Amino acid sequence: MPLSEEELRLLEQMERALSEEDPKFASTLRGTTLRQAARRRAILAGVVFAAGVAVMMGGAVSGYWPVGVAGFLIMLASATILLGSLRGQRPGSGPHVTAHPSGLGVVDGGRRGRSHGRSSGFMDTLQARWRRRRDRGGF
Repeated sequence: MPLSEEELRLLEQMERALSEEDPKFASTLRGTTLRQAARRRAILAGVVFAAGVAVMMGGAVSGYWPVGVAGFLIMLASATILLGSLRGQRPGSGPHVTAHPSGLGVVDGGRRGRSHGRSSGFMDTLQARWRRRRDRGGF
């Protein structure tokens, strides 16, 4: 459900106040997106996978089988992390993030595109009641 204009205005004011109050924290929030973090994790997992192959081959060549098993376990763990981070990079796999003028992203999470059943009509009715009440000056 998209935010109303008043809610967007309030959110923008809170973001502005946050960046004025704690600019380091605000820059941290702006700095790394989920996609960049997943890409970094995938690259690191790929490097660790290659190291696991080297350890496994070293164990096989030396004849010391516990080193080979350790290399295999390293490869298995890094492949699991790699596949998990690659799944997170696919377009449309996570919540939609829209750009905001302050530089912070607005996440549109939850269920999108639900048009079946009575729930959308029920929510529309509640929103209409809320607007009427607000327009009349009530709470």
